[in-house]
Formats: sequence, structure tokens, C-alpha cells
Amino acid sequence: MSNLWRATAEGFSAPPLAADVTVDLAVIGGGFTGGAAALQAAEMGAKVVVLEAETAGHGGSGRNVGLANAGLWLPPETVVAQMGEVAGRRLIAALAAAPGRVYDLIARHQIACEATRNGTLHLAHSAKGLADLRDRHRQGVAFGAPLQLLDRAETARRTGSVAFHGALFDPRAGTIQPLAYARGLMRAAQAAGAMVHEASPVTALARANGWELTCRGHRIQARAVLVATNAYHLGLAALAPRYVPVSYCQFATAPLDRADILPGGEGCWDTAMVMSSFRIDQAGRMILGAMGNSEGPLGPLHAAWARRKLAQVYPQIADAPFEHAWRGRIAMTSDHVPKIVAFGPQAYACFGYSGRGIGPGTVFGTEAATALISGDESGLPVAPIPAHHESLTTPRAAWIEAGAGLIHAVSARG
Repeated sequence: MSNLWRATAEGFSAPPLAADVTVDLAVIGGGFTGGAAALQAAEMGAKVVVLEAETAGHGGSGRNVGLANAGLWLPPETVVAQMGEVAGRRLIAALAAAPGRVYDLIARHQIACEATRNGTLHLAHSAKGLADLRDRHRQGVAFGAPLQLLDRAETARRTGSVAFHGALFDPRAGTIQPLAYARGLMRAAQAAGAMVHEASPVTALARANGWELTCRGHRIQARAVLVATNAYHLGLAALAPRYVPVSYCQFATAPLDRADILPGGEGCWDTAMVMSSFRIDQAGRMILGAMGNSEGPLGPLHAAWARRKLAQVYPQIADAPFEHAWRGRIAMTSDHVPKIVAFGPQAYACFGYSGRGIGPGTVFGTEAATALISGDESGLPVAPIPAHHESLTTPRAAWIEAGAGLIHAVSARG
């Protein structure tokens, strides 16, 4: 089965790099971060080149759920406790505004990506989960978020399911067709003057009178560089972002004619330790996702879980066939806070969105480009750091996959 987003997004193609170029900004990676950065820099009048090893949106940008969320997974008090008052509030404010920035770009550049800003529902899968949502509601409201705590009856009305104990509604958020958005950013960047090249992996990067990149045997001279590869970094081992790669898989049904399921069009995810998500796209498909690698050895366990989970949450569509299945990789940091690593003069690597790539990727890409072109770092959502290290990333990724497989083997039964 195929990736739904690739089956339904408008096509996009860009030629491989075929000549030497000299630019103000070289962007490595063609996802949300790279696209937003290229668009911003080009609109500032800079000469920009985007070098994508595969195709635009090939990585996590074209493989995620499509929830344009506000904020991080972490509640705001935890963010402040980890980062400090000033830095924590700076990041919280930047990401609270992230969905608005996403939908503004979509509107300004007429990106056809099923943009639906009807909010999201964080669903309590248990009484303990509802207690967690109550605390998140208290914290969010204290930090200025317009959150609403819904009781069980209202949650059932909004979702069309009686499986949940309550929900936290965030009206700032929404859903999009993520690959279409990533490709739309690239089209907008091209229209603003950026050069975009697919099938163009960067094989060398060195400091030499600015920066010198090697790609397909050609040389790129750049005043500034942005590495925007996140969980799909290829080559350039010395500059590889340090994170734990976590798989997230999704399954989509055929289009359904069900006005009783998510009639308001919200996107949903739950409070379970191994989180799951679901939403309806504009064609009426139910898209169900969870942590786990559906393409790996435990793939059959994840697929069987998806069938049981659908029946548990929505017994009225228990037999709806899945027509699409796909998975992506998430770059997870230990503290669940995104990073900007300044690995040299006028050089950043942005990564570690921990499953929330749409809003943060847009914000980090836009502000990183602004800082690299203008020299003003005041708009960056986090302060750049010289390096970031994660230990035991491969064993930790294997442990997470094993845990997801075990939970999926026993959950949603009966």
C-alpha cells in the first residue's frame, strides 16, 4: 500500500543541479524547514539554492499526520523548567503563533493543501489521561492559550466516538495535506527567485571563503548554509544532527460517507503512552496513526493493531478497508525541545521537532533564514548552540520500536 499524501498531492519536480553556482544561502533539505527558509530568504532579496537529495517533501514533511499544532508535546511549565523563564517563554510564544504562520503562508501563496483550521482535540484515553489534560489546560490558560476542556459527552459529540473520557480543544490548530504544503512552499520559493534542485545530494561541505558545497560534481559557493534535513540526514556524517530516530506509521481507509465522525473536522491524538492519532481528510478518509515502523519486522503487529483500534474507537466503520499505509521518521531529542546548532560562521542546523514538524519547521526555517541573511538572531525561537549530542541513539530507537510493538500486540483487544 502507498503513501496517501503522494497519491493525492499536486505534482512537483525540480531538475538536478547541473552547474556551479554562487549564492547567499544554500539550504540542504527540501521539507518544511528548508522550504520556509528558502521562501523567506528569497523574499528578502537573497540569492538562494535548495539542494534536496530525493524529492521535495520526501522525508518527514511528506509522511506525517498533517496536524498543524501549536506548541510542543511538553506542557509549558516543563518547557520553562528546562529552558529557564526567558528562553522558555520565548519558545512557547513562537510556537503558539506557529499555526497562524502556517495558514498565513498557505493563504498568501495559494497553496492547495486541504488547509482546515478547525482546531485539534487531545483525547483522554483513560481517567488518568483526563487528569493530565486538566493539568495541561490549567497550564495552557495560565500562559495565554485559548484552550477548552471538554467533558465526556461533548467529546463524544465532537468525535463521534464514546471511547474517550474527555478532551482538550485547541482552536489555534488544524490539519493540512502535509506533502502538498511542503511542495507548495517550494513552488512559492521558486516564484520568489530561489533555485530548487531535487536528486541533488550534498556530498561535501567545507569552510572556504564562506562555505563551499559539493553536489553532483559541482561546486556551490555560499555565504551562509542551513542544514534542514531533520530525521532524513544523508551523508556529511560530521554534521549529522544528533537525535533518536522514531518511526510513526499511518493507515488510511477508502473515502467514507460518515457525517457522524468528526463532524467539525478537528484533528485528534490521545494521551496513551504509545500515542495514536486520527483525522478525516477532505475526501472522507479516516487516517489512523501511531508510533511504530509498519515497514519493519514488527509491521504486522502495527497493522493488526490499527485494525483493532479502528474497531474500538469507531465500531461503525470497523470493516472499512485500509487503502494506504506508510511511515515516516521523527527526530526526537531527549528533552523534546528543538535545536538550532550553529556549526560554524553563518551556518545553522535545525532539527529535533519530536513529532511536531509543521508549525515548528515553518517557524524555525523562516527565522533561521532571516538570521542568516540579516545577521539579526533576535527572532530565533531558541538560542543557537555550538553542538548537541545524544547518546545511544540506535539502542534507544530500537527500544522505542520494541515497546511500541509490544503495546500494539496487546492493546485495543476486546
